[in-house]
Amino acid sequence: MNDRTNEGTTVAPKDHSPRTVHDIVGVGFGPSNLGMAIALAERGHEGRALDGVFLERQESFGWHRGMLIDDATMQVSFLKDLVTTRNPASDFSFLSFLHHVGRLHDFINHKTLFPLRQEFHDYLSWCADRVDDQVRYGHEVTEVRPVRSGGRVTELDVLARDRAGRDVVLRTRNVVFGPGLRPRMPEGIGQSDRIWHNEYLLTRLAELPADADPRSFAVVGAGQSAAEVADHLHRRFPRAEVHAILSRYGYSPSDDSPFANRIFDPEAVDAFHTAPEDVKKQLMGYHRNTNYSVVDPALIEELYRRHYAEKVHGDQRLYLHNTSRVADLADGAHGVSVAVEDLVTGKQTPVTADYAVFATGYHPAAPLPLLGDLAEQVVTTPDGLPVVERDYRVVTHASLTCGLYLQGGTEHTHGVSSSLLSNIATRVAQILDAIETPGNA
Repeated sequence: MNDRTNEGTTVAPKDHSPRTVHDIVGVGFGPSNLGMAIALAERGHEGRALDGVFLERQESFGWHRGMLIDDATMQVSFLKDLVTTRNPASDFSFLSFLHHVGRLHDFINHKTLFPLRQEFHDYLSWCADRVDDQVRYGHEVTEVRPVRSGGRVTELDVLARDRAGRDVVLRTRNVVFGPGLRPRMPEGIGQSDRIWHNEYLLTRLAELPADADPRSFAVVGAGQSAAEVADHLHRRFPRAEVHAILSRYGYSPSDDSPFANRIFDPEAVDAFHTAPEDVKKQLMGYHRNTNYSVVDPALIEELYRRHYAEKVHGDQRLYLHNTSRVADLADGAHGVSVAVEDLVTGKQTPVTADYAVFATGYHPAAPLPLLGDLAEQVVTTPDGLPVVERDYRVVTHASLTCGLYLQGGTEHTHGVSSSLLSNIATRVAQILDAIETPGNA
């Protein structure tokens, strides 16, 4: 992207004097802040004059590229795209994308609510290209600093480092954090040439030598990603063993029933936000099987069918180590040695694999460390988590009058949908409505 003087100033490290005060600076440009950029563009066409600039450390738009497995499908309806529940007439909808690429009738004939993950990524990229005038790629945010006036923090300077290593500063009245998720590895286990998080699966496989012929993989995890990885490796490497290591008796099915899916509705977010803390914990426990460590039933059936057929034919390649955990792991020059411990008996089984893939989930990237001393202005829970209003504004002390908003990392206040696509369209509208409220923008 070309730098524009009305979007900020490239400065020397100790010079922080931006020329323009923006209404919004967005940190990160994943689907959530992409949805916000679209909403800003559409409101601009309506004559509503909020402006925004988004800073993204990646060199181009990308969303879980390492898991764009050929036949993997979305687990959320295409109607919960970036715009439809906010503006059904938007030409940024998934259906508008299909019309643009000449595939609308083909998709209709497919009779599904769940497009291929690769196709949905193409949709997101198509949207990102259309609002790229609002984005600066190759810019990693390093700090958010206060701008004080009369003893109050009335504006914020967002500091970033561009792809050339230069320091950039943008001044704003509101910061919207959309930092996304970071891969979670078990404590004491790091990634290496042979040990990967599933986030990088396809990237790592593409880096294997052309003549590589892996004979064994270990896949750790019990959720959708773990099942998809086991399935993909088993099909892609027809001579390789795949050892699936999971702490349950087997893969648990996700609850995609209509009543359970109400937990993703905006009205459910309203109810969750106002619920007492003990009720919030109960609700999270009741409905974890809508999203956490659960697998699409059709994939479970396929893996079991394949596993059983191999037993019948006496040619087993897919091994399920259930009620088990990784007790020890050694990364060597010729492979990974895994001690698989049965949680019931305590017996350990050695497994040697060429590569080990950990599908052990993600954690939200915490924005508070970027605030430095400003973090002292944030009101937190006894657990040290930020208190967040219903409109996703972080509660701060009265001396900070500008807005800090979170798109992600709000499960403790807003429920399961905080980290999912389901509520992006309505969430960005709520944030922008709050910012447009007199005295906020």
